Amino acid sequence: MGDVMEKFSRNQRVSAITKLLVENPNKIVNLNNFTEIFNAAKSTISEDVVIIRDIFNKLKVGNIETISGASGGIKYVCGVSEEEKEKFAKKLCLILAEKDRIIPGNFIYMTDIMYNPEFVHEAAVILASNFNDTEVQYVVTVETKGIPLAYEVAKMLGVELIIVRRDSRVTEGPTVSINYVSGSGKRIQSMSLARKAMKRGSKCIFIDDFMKAGGTALGIVDLLREFNSELIGIGVLVDSMENKSKLISNYISIVQFNGISEGGSAILVPSKNIEK
Repeated sequence: MGDVMEKFSRNQRVSAITKLLVENPNKIVNLNNFTEIFNAAKSTISEDVVIIRDIFNKLKVGNIETISGASGGIKYVCGVSEEEKEKFAKKLCLILAEKDRIIPGNFIYMTDIMYNPEFVHEAAVILASNFNDTEVQYVVTVETKGIPLAYEVAKMLGVELIIVRRDSRVTEGPTVSINYVSGSGKRIQSMSLARKAMKRGSKCIFIDDFMKAGGTALGIVDLLREFNSELIGIGVLVDSMENKSKLISNYISIVQFNGISEGGSAILVPSKNIEK
């Protein structure tokens, strides 16, 4: 007797399809892939997808979108409920308001948060969900601290991450460099990007850990112009409200920093602009 292909129960198929989709956000998967894996009819797989879509929508943890056409299929698009956004923002405010987080120069110590996978993932889903409906091709960040957050946003959007350097490296090959004025310190700084890093005429979003006056974001706009590319969105974890006159206006943030209290701790509140 030849090998008999194993039959899977609906629960087994739903579990496996969910895993495959969630682990590959924003990537289109043809239903034929699932019919072959599970030795099941397309109509059966379609019913499985309806179940997954229904529970995702009920729990508000994203959506399963259907893409029609020959190269169509289904894809997982990340999402998060308003309640979860608020819960995360409040948790972040409490953590960053801890007294021993203020370091000389009146900076908030954030390194532990920026390298905490659980925190970074939660923040990334909140930021990425605001850009699901855009035609973003790259996520851009500036080295170093914002890299984990930007990487996770890129992963959730299913696009590449580009890291802009403060100085050019020989290992990057020919680079494009620009000078820009930091919005807070009014200092001239430089940033560079390898010519091979991105395709010309691309749409990008900029992700960073902390925004003061927006000088870096403005520098990114100028740098992308050198690649005939466009910045279509900006997302940051913490937005400093100490700088009232921002150099940019169209951006989203998760929490706002409102200075330091007399007791020596940071004053933070959830941002109002987390939804576009």
